Amino acid sequence: MNSASSNLTNNATAASGAVSPTAGTPATPVAAAASTAATPVASVNTTATVAAPAANASPTFSPLYQQIKALITQSLQSGEWKPGELIPSEVELAGRFKVSQGTVRKAIDELAAENLVMRRQGKGTFVSTHHEARAHFRFLRLVPDEGVPHYPESKFIEVKRVRAPADVARLMDLKSGDAVIFIKRVQYFDGVPTIVEELWLPGLIFKGLTAERLVEYKGPMYGLFETEFGTRMIRASEQIRAVCADAGAAQLLNIDLGTPLLSSERVSFTYGDKPVELRRGLYLTSRHHYQNELS
Repeated sequence: MNSASSNLTNNATAASGAVSPTAGTPATPVAAAASTAATPVASVNTTATVAAPAANASPTFSPLYQQIKALITQSLQSGEWKPGELIPSEVELAGRFKVSQGTVRKAIDELAAENLVMRRQGKGTFVSTHHEARAHFRFLRLVPDEGVPHYPESKFIEVKRVRAPADVARLMDLKSGDAVIFIKRVQYFDGVPTIVEELWLPGLIFKGLTAERLVEYKGPMYGLFETEFGTRMIRASEQIRAVCADAGAAQLLNIDLGTPLLSSERVSFTYGDKPVELRRGLYLTSRHHYQNELS
């Protein structure tokens, strides 16, 4: 088994950065929109990847509903409709884009399947948000062997601004040495330390994120990222392996040296397949298991 120390890094040098605002408005109706598929992080991958076309391949054209889906996604990305807000009805969107209501419905069906929007019977379609109860467990896959899944409590060990190590920069599509926010925490289920996590976030996007703000915020971390930093996690690519607890992990989790742990490395993406978080975790599975649904 690999040592847990290979997945958790503690040394970095302080750096600084500035916030770069984002902006954008929907394109004209029925404009084709390009999307970039992210390269999977590892051997155990929870998302599918799209192969890049050959250089001499013939041009391809998106179906009409895919073009409408891309335009709606542009509006979500630009903030025209905020997380939790009601988006226009299918009839209104059909008029806006000058297409049939059925075409709009098919586009929204795909957006709902990707958790970008959520349909509510009799109320309409809303922009998905990390503040929804069901969203709390979309990225948290460790569930108890017995009892109802619930969100853990966090104790923050370290929060600082550092320069991105080469491996972190590569996975997050940054330059080596770019500013990142480094977070290390232990998560507790029913008072028992169960997860040790290290997170790296782009310094430009998350400028101003401090340990004090993380401690005082009582909701899920992704809810804070969405509300205060305008960044919503859309999907993630993840690798998982078995490791043995090193001295650092054993101390933080209050376990014996060499105890089996589950190690995960996850890159989370926002709109446009832009990586905005690298998360490396060590999971104690004596009372919990990793659960994933495949479709």
